[in-house]
Amino acid sequence: MKRIAIGLVGCGGMGRRHLRAYTALRAAGADLFSVAAVCDPRPDAAEAAAAYAAEALGERPKVFASHKDLLASGVVQAIDVVTDPSAHHGIVVEALEQGVHVTCEKPLGLTVRACQRIVEAAERSNAVLSTAENYRRDSPNRLARAVLDAGLLGRIHLMVQQSLGGSDQIMISPWRHLATSGPMALDMGVHYSDIIQYYFGEYESAFGQSFIAEPIRRYPPDMPRALDIPEIEPGAIQATGDDSLLGLFEMRSGVWIQLAYIPSGPGERYFQRTIHGSLGSMTIPRDRSGGAVVVRLGDEVLSGADLRAALGGFRLDPYAARFFGEEGTEYDLSFAEVDAATLGIELEEFASAVVENRRPEVDGRAGLVAVAAIWALAESKLAGARVRVDDVASGAISAAQRGVDQALGLL
Repeated sequence: MKRIAIGLVGCGGMGRRHLRAYTALRAAGADLFSVAAVCDPRPDAAEAAAAYAAEALGERPKVFASHKDLLASGVVQAIDVVTDPSAHHGIVVEALEQGVHVTCEKPLGLTVRACQRIVEAAERSNAVLSTAENYRRDSPNRLARAVLDAGLLGRIHLMVQQSLGGSDQIMISPWRHLATSGPMALDMGVHYSDIIQYYFGEYESAFGQSFIAEPIRRYPPDMPRALDIPEIEPGAIQATGDDSLLGLFEMRSGVWIQLAYIPSGPGERYFQRTIHGSLGSMTIPRDRSGGAVVVRLGDEVLSGADLRAALGGFRLDPYAARFFGEEGTEYDLSFAEVDAATLGIELEEFASAVVENRRPEVDGRAGLVAVAAIWALAESKLAGARVRVDDVASGAISAAQRGVDQALGLL
């Protein structure tokens, strides 16, 4: 099909990862996009992204300092938004109102109200809106969903999702520890809340809390200092955004979910994603690790080819098969390779949604619900009670978000 002229808005670390995904797509024979523009207020970042695109993709994109100038230029049909989440709603709404298709990195917005602005703009527009969620594109998660759909585990009782252990070092980038730019509890939490809804559908209720486990975050030795974030002591910043989650979700289907995400403490690190049903259990590996999905049905243990056979044969969809092979549910790839693959899969699906004029797999509503489920834990803590996720998603419950909404000018 004719290539889609797309503009990359945000040329930091995530922007570079998306450029590698466009390169991986081209190498896999999916020549779907022309990266026609890059945009970043930092000239050095924008120029570096343009130089990378020119070398890797054979075309040098136009460089813009603001998304407004990019949209006004008319050189793109779509944009790929990879800024920090506090800027998402402003950029995405303007693009959709001008009929420009959008794929936006998760979280779709910093608060439910920000997501609502985006979703409302998408509903008024003929343009496609996709929330970029790559964890669900990982082939073990596709296989796990097939196990659930086939009913191998019987009636599902519980899913346990936990990631525990870490340090007091800054995670990924300093802004991920600030309440008004995209704190880790939300930034990482939406990966898990999206996986939960991918497996089990709609949320019913939430009880738990969101909190700061490490109030002081320290720069790793090789991380550049953020000039716009003050240090409270040499090499350390004050965390204002939550970095941890503890919660219990009830799904509308009756399945219960235990969630624990606490990237703190220099002890042993734990990861667990297990699903427990009346006929057996399933263990799912850490995302982007290539490990095996293991199903235990009494004394019978199924994984790999045996598990695929028990499903009557399993094939990845064409998007994933380009990178992992049709039966590529386990793999041995570097992080850079699998990261580019999962991002490439989501971008390829976005391109198909644009061409076919349909909703993508993860649309704006799904992105909003993933954000609402995480904020529901903070709302539950404030209310001291279980809350309905629909009430958070609709904005009927929003007290915990009020300060952030005020800072973003959304009230």
